[in-house]
Amino acid sequence: MTSQIIPVDPFDYVVFGGTGDLAERKLLPALYHRQISGQLSEPTRIIGASRSEMDHDAYRQFARAALEEHLKQDELSEDEVGRFLARLYYVSVDAMSDKGWDDLKALLDDGSDEIRAFYLAVGPSLFGSISERIRNHGLITDKTRIVVEKPIGRDLASAKALNNTIGSVFAEDQIFRIDHYLGKETVQNLMALRFANAMYEPLWNSAHIDHVQITVAESVGLEGRAGYYDKAGALRDMVQNHLVQLLCLVAMEAPASMDAEAVRDEKLKVLRSLKRINDSNADNLTVRGQYKAGASAGGPAKGYLEELEGGVSNTETFVAIKAEIENWRWAGVPFYLRTGKRMSERMSEIVITFKPIPHSIFDDSAGKVIANQLVMRLQPNEGVKQWMMIKDPGPGGMRLRHIPLDMSFADRFEVRNPDAYERLLLDVIRSNQTLFMRRDEVEAAWLWVDPILKAWEENGQKVHPYTAGTWGPSQAIALIERDGRTWHESD
Repeated sequence: MTSQIIPVDPFDYVVFGGTGDLAERKLLPALYHRQISGQLSEPTRIIGASRSEMDHDAYRQFARAALEEHLKQDELSEDEVGRFLARLYYVSVDAMSDKGWDDLKALLDDGSDEIRAFYLAVGPSLFGSISERIRNHGLITDKTRIVVEKPIGRDLASAKALNNTIGSVFAEDQIFRIDHYLGKETVQNLMALRFANAMYEPLWNSAHIDHVQITVAESVGLEGRAGYYDKAGALRDMVQNHLVQLLCLVAMEAPASMDAEAVRDEKLKVLRSLKRINDSNADNLTVRGQYKAGASAGGPAKGYLEELEGGVSNTETFVAIKAEIENWRWAGVPFYLRTGKRMSERMSEIVITFKPIPHSIFDDSAGKVIANQLVMRLQPNEGVKQWMMIKDPGPGGMRLRHIPLDMSFADRFEVRNPDAYERLLLDVIRSNQTLFMRRDEVEAAWLWVDPILKAWEENGQKVHPYTAGTWGPSQAIALIERDGRTWHESD
């Protein structure tokens, strides 16, 4: 089976932070893949912009090195690489002054009829200044979009201020707040499983589902992000955006259509239905952790404080939360969220555990009847498993086994699994906002997260140590096991 490739209209993509880590690792390789898949129309251009002084040729050499480092050798055709590099241009621009902006305008005016997207792959402190200079230098057309990376603020007040600043320059339908997790293939398949199959949606409620687990585990540590991460922590860095967005897609009601506003309206309802966690219950419903030295990804790993190069920090590198949604569909169904760095493996998954059968007709010799589970693996090895009970083949009586119906995307489909950025970058060009966060979504998520942060501060909730290469502190195990449940083990 092959996928259908639909080319998009020609565009100019201006990447502020064009020499940064995100552009090098993700954006340039993603756009290259879209070219070799046949989606880029002529005369599409990609324009790097940053303070570094370099010319077009130097930037093309930077991009070539990025492709060679981050793509497989068999993905690099010299003809395609040459064609891709010919699309690249570079302008030295200062985000905090007017230096270089006239050069950018002159370059863009050569393609004034094309779709124009500005990708802010920079820190949020520069979002406002860049947005205002885009306006002041006359770079906005009726085909302009702007893409902003997380974090959108560090609390509700700063998120509102940032949204106000960007919103004073761009209309809401021009603003694309990106969360790359929403571009993952399995996340898209969650929508298909729920709303394109008659077998799941009738069971997708508190009458049939016991609980939901959402895990986003990283095996790496700080990776040069110490300055940012120690001021943010896992709750701000991962829960407020990635995990909460996944929760919304699991829990939302069926939208009237796949129209962006219809989907985002339903996600917003979930956010507004989340049970508040504050100083009265945060100690019972949340766990904070911080990794210490151990072994991760097959080798020795420093502890968090060692990676900070000394000092004392109460910043969490791990969070587990028992969340609840106060509406008719989900009343009484806990959603267990956990995320952390330096964990046992890199893995992201959603586990739907159904309620056990009300009565077993089988005697003890048949074995234990285990509740059905639907496991959606986001990374790595994206796919879906439906765990169910069957009879063990062969004579000799009834013996039950718990096995998965396994659909690995790599095995089933004869296409490469595209990176999330590939989909999202071109959704911007198509002006499809379904997989992007609306302003009220961002602010509703902060409205739920802010009281947790405040409770941790007021209650003096300390971080619990856990050894690098494990699944977090023992308190996270206790969080779920006191409810008679266990964390799903990777399989």
